[in-house]
Amino acid sequence: MRVEVPNYLTPKIYIEKNTELVKRCKCGDRKAQYKLYKLYSKAMLNTCMRFVKKQEEAEDILQEAFIDAFTKIESFRMESSFGLWLKQIVVNKSINYLRAKRIELVDIEDHKHTLEEAEPEPINEEAIEYHVEQIQQALFLLSDGYRTVLNMYLFEGYDHQEIATYLGITESTSRTQYMRAKKRLIQIIKNGQA
Repeated sequence: MRVEVPNYLTPKIYIEKNTELVKRCKCGDRKAQYKLYKLYSKAMLNTCMRFVKKQEEAEDILQEAFIDAFTKIESFRMESSFGLWLKQIVVNKSINYLRAKRIELVDIEDHKHTLEEAEPEPINEEAIEYHVEQIQQALFLLSDGYRTVLNMYLFEGYDHQEIATYLGITESTSRTQYMRAKKRLIQIIKNGQA
C-alpha cells in the first residue's frame, strides 16, 4: 500500500538567488562584494538601528559585519540564504557592541521586585494605534537593556533561554526585561512621547 504524502509536508530545496555573486565573492571578486553590499546594506542597517540609537554607531557595526562576512564567506555553505547568514552576523555584532558598552540589565533575582507593579489603569493594546515610525521612535527611548531583549525576542526570534545564555543573564531576567520593555514601549506610544 502506497501512502500519498501531502505537498506541504515534502521538504523544500532551498535555492540561493545570489549563488553566482556568493561564488564570485569566495574567489575574492570585489565587484561581487560591492553588489552584495548594495543588495543588503539598507536592510542590515535597519537591523543595526533597532539595537543602537545613533546612526553613526549603526553604520560602524554594519561595516564591521560586512568585513566579517566577506572574510568568513568560505564558511557560508548555502544551506540558508546569504541574507539570513549575514543578518546573524549583523545581530551578533550589534549585541557585542552593546555588550562592550556594558548595557544595563537588571537581574530580577538580585532585586526583590515583584512582577506585578502598581499600574494606574490597564493598558488596552488594541486601542492604541501603532505606526511604524512611532514604534521606531519609541524603541530609541527604551534603555539599551530593554531594547536589546525586545529586539532579540520580537524581531530576531530568540527565545528567552537563548537570550539569557547570550547576554549572561537568567531566563527570568530575560522574561522580565521583555515584559517591562513591552509595557514601557506601549506607555511611550500611548503618552505620545514618540
